[in-house]
Amino acid sequence: MSISEIRRISVIGAGQMGHQIAMLAALGGYETILQDVQEAALRSAEEKLHSIMDKWVVKEKLTEHAKSTALRRLTYTTSLEAAATDTDLIIEAVTEKLDVKRDVFSRLEKYAPAHTIFATNSSTIVSSLLADATNRPNKVINMHFFFPPLVMDCVEVVMSEEASEDTARAAMEVCKRMNRTAVLLKKEISGFIANRILGALKKEALYLYENGFADFKDIDMICRKALGHPLGPFELMDLSGIDIGYFVMQQRYQETGKPEDKPTASLEEKVKQGHLGRKTGQGWYQYTKEGVEH
Repeated sequence: MSISEIRRISVIGAGQMGHQIAMLAALGGYETILQDVQEAALRSAEEKLHSIMDKWVVKEKLTEHAKSTALRRLTYTTSLEAAATDTDLIIEAVTEKLDVKRDVFSRLEKYAPAHTIFATNSSTIVSSLLADATNRPNKVINMHFFFPPLVMDCVEVVMSEEASEDTARAAMEVCKRMNRTAVLLKKEISGFIANRILGALKKEALYLYENGFADFKDIDMICRKALGHPLGPFELMDLSGIDIGYFVMQQRYQETGKPEDKPTASLEEKVKQGHLGRKTGQGWYQYTKEGVEH
């Protein structure tokens, strides 16, 4: 499929990734549908996007006309069938669990036209683990946006052995129209590039913390001051969601069976407590409307 043939994009899942990916698609000129099973999630997504776009206008990143035009291109639905029936590219952005994603892909297959490309925004699950839930393995690919998508200028486009060059080319071109820098990986590996590097840093940070070498705040400070990182590993976990990192490690452990890939005790404790980071008001740090409480 060529870029000229992609006119409509559907994003499945209106969470912290999905709603911003949908906004990128609308800003890129695509008729866009954002789908979620929860009406409340869609209302929240719409409110957040209007607020972000208003701020962009104030900062002169966007004209009032461009904002209103993009927002008119974006519609919302709770119906998976409505989202899939007449679309050219589907970007799945549901929870980072393989069985959930496979179920979504299987249901999408019932409704989507034969030409439609299926992309997953998974940060770690390779598309070949999802492709056989469809009848179009050559049209299944990873399009991994980074959080938050409206800020981060990178997308990892990852091909399975069965994904076609046309599928990859179309995905890359869509990223270009979304004004995002896409990097094409022609060989799959769990976690891709960025998250494997970040994962190694996070794993070492958790090891040092859990074994009493340093407090998590001090580890963050060393990473910021000595390594020049904008955020320390614990701050980054809070930003992206501790549960997301936990699910990623669970998936990696299921794939490898290696004890070192298993979620650590402190991460498991945070998830059980419901302390998932900024989105819940507490993770490694506590958060208020005014900022971080150290």
